[in-house]
Amino acid sequence: MDPSVVSVLGLLLCISCLLLILVWKKGFGKGKLPPGPVPLPIIGNLLQLNLKNISESLCMLAKEYGPVFSLQLGLEHVVVLHGYEAIKEALIDHGEKFNSRGPMPIFEFVTNGLGLGVSNGERWKQLRQFSIMTLRNLGMGKRSIEERIQEEAKFLVEELKKTKGLPCDSMFILGPAPCNVICSVIFQKHFEYKDKKLLHLMKLIDSEFTIVNSPWIQEKQHPQSEFTIENLIWTVNSLFRAGTESTRSTLRYGFLILLKHPEIQEKIHEEIERVIGRSRSPCMEDRNKMPYTNAVVHEIQRYTDIVPTGVPHAVSQDTQFRQYLIPKGTTIIPLLTSVLNDDEEFPNPHQFDPDHFLDESGNFKRSDYFIPFSIGKRMCLGEGLARMELFLFFTTILQNFTLKPLIDPKEIDTNPVANRLIKVPPPYKLCFLPS
Repeated sequence: MDPSVVSVLGLLLCISCLLLILVWKKGFGKGKLPPGPVPLPIIGNLLQLNLKNISESLCMLAKEYGPVFSLQLGLEHVVVLHGYEAIKEALIDHGEKFNSRGPMPIFEFVTNGLGLGVSNGERWKQLRQFSIMTLRNLGMGKRSIEERIQEEAKFLVEELKKTKGLPCDSMFILGPAPCNVICSVIFQKHFEYKDKKLLHLMKLIDSEFTIVNSPWIQEKQHPQSEFTIENLIWTVNSLFRAGTESTRSTLRYGFLILLKHPEIQEKIHEEIERVIGRSRSPCMEDRNKMPYTNAVVHEIQRYTDIVPTGVPHAVSQDTQFRQYLIPKGTTIIPLLTSVLNDDEEFPNPHQFDPDHFLDESGNFKRSDYFIPFSIGKRMCLGEGLARMELFLFFTTILQNFTLKPLIDPKEIDTNPVANRLIKVPPPYKLCFLPS
């Protein structure tokens, strides 16, 4: 054999050994990790995952290794939590140890680790407390927020009427509605859907106004404080990103499902006519009187399963969890899809069925397994707002329109176009026919 080839092979062998030692020191040498598939050098278990459907791959591994198992992704160890009991035990019962945010390289690079979404430790605690307090002061969870959503729903109806019942792509119409609700919360202002220059200008003006009239501007005296302009910008950015895209995607996915199931849409129309009628706008008090519509909205969120793997967590210290010892900094994946698709809680979970949230008498049935916003202190801060938006937008639109598909409902495909970490509904067009 050529001496140069031998040298190269020897070098590769040495590098592989060093990498294996490094991996051992980072994980196996510090604790007793849960069982999992045997990793390959350098790439770990990447080849054992279907990168087009990561959540399904993780669910398959859970059948073999149990509700708590470990993977090696590259040089990093990851612990996956499968099922309600494991996720609740970690994020609720041991919440203080599992509340760190796991690595999200793209967002960390863009934000430089600033803002509420990717921060940890004291920065996260301060920003979380400030965000909760500020959102409450601005009306989150109060009647005033409901009125803003109702007003925005009227604007949305007017935009949909402009389509004149012709085929349209709902993505470009639905997007401004939840974004405008966030604007109304943060900037106390509604913007015309197509007035982009005014929207941009008002964001800048209202941001300055918010900063000047907040305790942030006293904070120069406290160099260790996390109340900085940069953290403000990225915290607001997180609210816009999370509060707009997830609601829009759920609405679009929900309309697609209703196009495929016209019988469900008909039942919603009947309930709206019986409870609300045409003379007034839907309100949150109606939800308790509309168990079927409420069940459909919940089932849309469960079935669409927008973020199946959840947002990554990490343990903030060496953590004893069940019979395992998880080293500090280990990434934790709470597999939300395993809860939303639990076949004991939701029989035939891969079938869209509002009865998953209805009892034998037709009353709405709550479920602890309904966790599309996750659970624990790292759960979505805007859960209450999102639930309110989804109910009011769905009912207001269906009060005013009948959704009509362009093809036979049986031919409609509701499978997502991407199912790596986030599920995206396939592109489609529909007609909003005035009722």
